[in-house]
Amino acid sequence: MKLTFWGATRQVTGSMYLLEVDDFRILIDCGLDFDIEEKDRKLLYEEQKRVFPFEASMVNLVLLTHAHIDHSGNIPNLFREGFEGRIVCTEPTISLCELLLMDVARVYRKRFDAYNQTSPERRKRKKKKLPLDMYLEKDVTEAMKNFVPVGFGKSYRINENIRVTYYPAGHLLGAAHIYLEIWENGEKKTIGFSGDIGRKNYPLLVDPAPMPEVDYLICESTYGNRYHSTGTNPEEALMDVIHRTCVEKPGRLIIPAFSVGRTQALLYVLNRLYAERKLPPIKVYSDSPLAYATTRVYQRYYRMLNRQAREFQEDNGELFDFDNLHYVAGTTESQNLSNHAEASIIISASGMIHGGRIEHHVAANISNPYATILLIGYASEGTLGWRLLNGLEHINVKGEAVNVLANVEKIDVFSGHGDLHDLEKFVRQQDPNRLKQVFLVHGEPESMGNFKTVLNHHNFEKVEIPEKGKVYDL
Repeated sequence: MKLTFWGATRQVTGSMYLLEVDDFRILIDCGLDFDIEEKDRKLLYEEQKRVFPFEASMVNLVLLTHAHIDHSGNIPNLFREGFEGRIVCTEPTISLCELLLMDVARVYRKRFDAYNQTSPERRKRKKKKLPLDMYLEKDVTEAMKNFVPVGFGKSYRINENIRVTYYPAGHLLGAAHIYLEIWENGEKKTIGFSGDIGRKNYPLLVDPAPMPEVDYLICESTYGNRYHSTGTNPEEALMDVIHRTCVEKPGRLIIPAFSVGRTQALLYVLNRLYAERKLPPIKVYSDSPLAYATTRVYQRYYRMLNRQAREFQEDNGELFDFDNLHYVAGTTESQNLSNHAEASIIISASGMIHGGRIEHHVAANISNPYATILLIGYASEGTLGWRLLNGLEHINVKGEAVNVLANVEKIDVFSGHGDLHDLEKFVRQQDPNRLKQVFLVHGEPESMGNFKTVLNHHNFEKVEIPEKGKVYDL
């Protein structure tokens, strides 16, 4: 049995691991790599003349942990390069994948159309080429025909020597840990893939389930050197900011939030606050078509959410709709929100203020001292969200420098990733005397290094931080 690490190695994105059992090949996750520089991506694809560093047609099956693009975003390309198998995941993951992959395809469509509108002479002069990993809506439609749903906690036979079981991981609706039982020459081996590990008591989502004891564990390490702040819950944290921003003064609260997962948690908590009459009737605008579609998926699968959410649904009939909530549809309506003078809350994507409608809302309110920009999750270095949190004094709006007069705040109670404590707990459910190897993935080098040290302290001595392309015999 061989395991090759093709993504999320010593970086956060691009999860992709190839497991070979005799002549049967399983790809665990197939994500887009956001960490690679565009120039490096072009060089890589020009050298390989293909997207993947392996022959896609030789892969028999894909096991998908969850729908986020850094785990699923390369699936259409896998089919384009010859894969003819099935994508196995939970039912909510199928619904969310279709939304997310179509959203990526629409972004690529804009690039494709712009390329076609450029003259051949200008393309040659500017050395413009379409990237090999670009796919369109029809590619997503074809890929979605091959998704197969599985339930949590049920063992499924892949072939006569391999069984797979999915366990709830929290983090996102439908997200899973993957547990594999493999028989080779009469010997049973077990291997577990954590996917992204969620948090206990997170709004809407179930707590991460423990992984059965395994021989080999592939574990994410996004927060391997950080702890979430303690002492407050999401309702209290959000109510405090809203009260200071929209009640004590008639200001505007701008919340950058990812459309899939984070926005739904926010809307649910706001719904609870209004239902409990803890807030006055402040208007709330959810400005993201993708977030609206995702919210409908969450509502459809509410029986897979946590007990508190299910009970709220049964008592109130809706998890996300309330009198003061307005879903914004068109771009014109989105831009017109800047003309509203009354106190309001605007939730829009993306969460790091890097692309999307949120950039307009930040630009329109950045010089307003009565406005607050609330970051509720991790912001990568170099993004506008990261720069604002680090004291940026002005931003460029239509070529002009505009002073940052709005308040900039951050809370991490809505982060969907488990912190170092949660990661420790997940691994320490294993027997260090049985566990033959831990592989750390999906994290920055500093995070992985610290998490490895922590695990060594807990008697997990064989902890590896793989390099991309490294092959291990298990």
